[in-house]
Amino acid sequence: MKWPEPIRLHAPLREVQLQAISPTDAAQAESERVAYDRGRRDGERALGEQLLQQRSELMELHQGVVESLRNALPRVSQEAERMLVELALEAAQKIVAGMPIPPKMVEAVVREAVSQVEDNAEIAIHLNPDDLALLRKVQSPILQGLPESGPLRFSPSSEVSRGGCLIHTRFGLLDARRETKIEQLRQSLAA
Repeated sequence: MKWPEPIRLHAPLREVQLQAISPTDAAQAESERVAYDRGRRDGERALGEQLLQQRSELMELHQGVVESLRNALPRVSQEAERMLVELALEAAQKIVAGMPIPPKMVEAVVREAVSQVEDNAEIAIHLNPDDLALLRKVQSPILQGLPESGPLRFSPSSEVSRGGCLIHTRFGLLDARRETKIEQLRQSLAA
């Protein structure tokens, strides 16, 4: 081994002895150094490959999480919207259920339902017994019929909840009960 420039010491060396290095020791030292360098390079390469593999796996995981969130947000939004509609309908149903039912409301329901009937020849209107008694009590003019329809036959029915009616004609049934209207509203909002 040759030094590029002479070695200069600041103080004299004492008790220094020369030791001869045998060619086998030098070869062994060189062999160890080469093996060490090769091992270090192999370790660095293996570590680099491992880091690249981990980075690739993390990127795949990241993309999977992002895609999962991207797919989940519309579902969460739709579910929240559906739940809000259900909540609003239930609240409306409870509010309407607790309201008093005046004769004018029953008359309005009957007028609206009769206006939807195409054949006015034979119309049978089924009302809740309490609603029919209320109309009779106030001697509602609707019990005598409507100008735009033929004679109306009123009868009590326990199938009909307060504030609604069922109309039978020779062509079929028209359901104007509150619960039916709320269900129709629910279905139209869900569509």
